Amino acid sequence: MGNLGETLTEELTCETVFSIGGIGISESVVVTWIIMAVFLLAAFLLTRNLKVEHPSRKQLFLEFVVTWIQGISEGIVGEEGKRYASYLTSVLIYLGIANLIGILGFKPPTKDLNVTAALALMSIVLIEYAGIHEKGVKRWLKSFAEPIALVAPINIMEVAIKPLSLCMRLFGNVLGAFVIMKLIEYVLPVGLPVIFSAYFDLFDGLIQAYVFVFLTGLFIKESME
Repeated sequence: MGNLGETLTEELTCETVFSIGGIGISESVVVTWIIMAVFLLAAFLLTRNLKVEHPSRKQLFLEFVVTWIQGISEGIVGEEGKRYASYLTSVLIYLGIANLIGILGFKPPTKDLNVTAALALMSIVLIEYAGIHEKGVKRWLKSFAEPIALVAPINIMEVAIKPLSLCMRLFGNVLGAFVIMKLIEYVLPVGLPVIFSAYFDLFDGLIQAYVFVFLTGLFIKESME
C-alpha cells in the first residue's frame, strides 16, 4: 500500500516526449496525434469507392455505424441543435478511443488534466456560442439577469463552473478507476483484477465518454432555450 502514492504519481505524470520550437510535447498529445492519424487513415480507406447505387455490404455497415453514432449526438441536442451534433460525435469517438487505448499499452490521454481541461473549455465555448447564435448578443447578455437581476453574479459564475465540472468529472472518474484497480491488485493479485480491468478499461471508459458528451449536449440545449 505504501507504493500506491508513488504509482499514482507516476501514472499521472505526462512526460515530455520531444520539443518543437522550445515547446514541450507531452505523451498525451502524442497519443492524441496517433489516434487522429489512425482515424484519418481509416476514414480515407473506408470511404474510397463509395457508391450511390448497389452499395457493398462494407459500405452499408459503415453507413449504419456512422448513422448510429451521429444519432446519439442528435438525440441529445434535438432538432434545434443538430448543427452541433458533428462536434459531439467527434468528441464521443475520441474519448471512447482515448479511454480504451490503455488496453494497447498506451497511457490514456484523459489521465492528463490538461487534456480534460482543454476539452471542457472547447465545450463551454460551443455552449455559449450556441446561446449567442440562437438569441443574439443582447438577449444572451440579458439572459444572465433572468429571472431577476439579483441572480446575475450566480449565472455568470455558472459559466466558469460548467467547464470545471466537465473537466473534473472526466478526470476524476478515470483517476478513481485507476486507484480502485490498484487497491484490488493489492488485496487479490490474481484473478479478480482481470474482471475489474475489463469493466474499467472497456465499459466504464465508454460510459465516461458518453457522460461527457451527454452533459455538453444538455448544456447546449439549455443555452439555446
